[in-house]
Amino acid sequence: MDRFIEFVGQLVGDYGTKQVAAAGGFGVVGAYLFGGWPLLLQVLLIMTVADFITGIMAAGTEGKLRSSRGLVGIARKVFIFVIISIAHQVDTVLGDQHMLRDATVFFYMANELLSIIENGGRIGVPIPGVIKQAVEVLKGKGGDNDGNRN
Repeated sequence: MDRFIEFVGQLVGDYGTKQVAAAGGFGVVGAYLFGGWPLLLQVLLIMTVADFITGIMAAGTEGKLRSSRGLVGIARKVFIFVIISIAHQVDTVLGDQHMLRDATVFFYMANELLSIIENGGRIGVPIPGVIKQAVEVLKGKGGDNDGNRN
């Protein structure tokens, strides 16, 4: 046990008890809301941040940068994780092993990827033809959700 405490002390360094407790609290909340923090959620978080940043860049390039739209964008990104949390809770009730949660995460990962590619095109980054075709195919499979991407 002493070795474990020493190891944790090396990991957290000079952080105080409050900072370590806060980090632990976030971990507990994440585990409850999402059933842990798997690589899928980590990748989605990175894609969500990348989409938000590239969206700001695209809006700035087009002269359409507005703080109110940015706030709506943040709210949409937060809502993605609310939906994923709900999917996990439904999985828990059904006794499944994260099937609905993971399917929801994959849906939003595809949505974020499409949006990042579109933002790149708006900024003027050359997009390979095969990627453009893939985006069009995915848009077609997305149904009525085309207008909901940010």
